[in-house]
Amino acid sequence: MLQKIWVIKLGGSLYNNSYLTFWLEQIKNKGKGKYVIVPGGGLFADQVRVAQKQWKFADSYAHNMALLAMDQFGYLLQSLAPELSLATRIEEINKVLEEDQTLIWLPSKELINHPDIPQSWEITSDSLALWLACQLIASRLILVKSIKLAQSQVKATDLAKQGIIDPMFPILLNTQNIPCYILYGDQYNQLSNTGAYFKIINS
Repeated sequence: MLQKIWVIKLGGSLYNNSYLTFWLEQIKNKGKGKYVIVPGGGLFADQVRVAQKQWKFADSYAHNMALLAMDQFGYLLQSLAPELSLATRIEEINKVLEEDQTLIWLPSKELINHPDIPQSWEITSDSLALWLACQLIASRLILVKSIKLAQSQVKATDLAKQGIIDPMFPILLNTQNIPCYILYGDQYNQLSNTGAYFKIINS
């Protein structure tokens, strides 16, 4: 029987952060059969933006390339923590969790040309992590970011205006009932401490 699933999105901004390996250590030790990591795009997605600016290709191509960028960061994460499994589709994720493993989701095979996912920069790995949390009926979504927040609760719309999450996230959150939180990069040892969470609220 599956445990309550947590979806944990490790932002690409952690690429240059020494805390990244500490996060992976915490997740692999505590998350067997429970945690699913969603990788951000990070510098891999940034390179897609550079290429699009130079070659002027459509957002639909950029979107698919950004999904592959998330895959690349996912492979990087597994290289740092080989004990973590990889999964590409919902049914595969559930199977890995049933085997009491912790995993990294590589989204491209599931989401390239997916009819329900807008092919634009309006949706990024944050909203895709929320989408996955909804599909898995997860008990929570945690976004791990380098940004510091001033309040323990913050509106999704305000975060979107500040560029901390993408514009699609508040829209998707308004249609779902998944508790969503933010933790800072240096809070890797607070994963089980809900009192340290910064809650993302609707509106």
